[in-house]
Amino acid sequence: MMIEPPIDKLIKKAPCRYALVCGLAKRAKELNSTKLQELEDAHIKAISYAANEIYSGKIEIKID
Repeated sequence: MMIEPPIDKLIKKAPCRYALVCGLAKRAKELNSTKLQELEDAHIKAISYAANEIYSGKIEIKID
């Protein structure tokens, strides 16, 4: 279960829940292919790292 960042605050960073889920999944896939070793060393999952990036504003979710 994901505790940080809080889901109710994370939802406010995206236009809708569907966009949030798609954005998180896409970013997690990118992280798994590029930063897998760094994530394993830090003992953090890609989805948690992606959620933290979106919450902190490093990644922005847009709808085309």
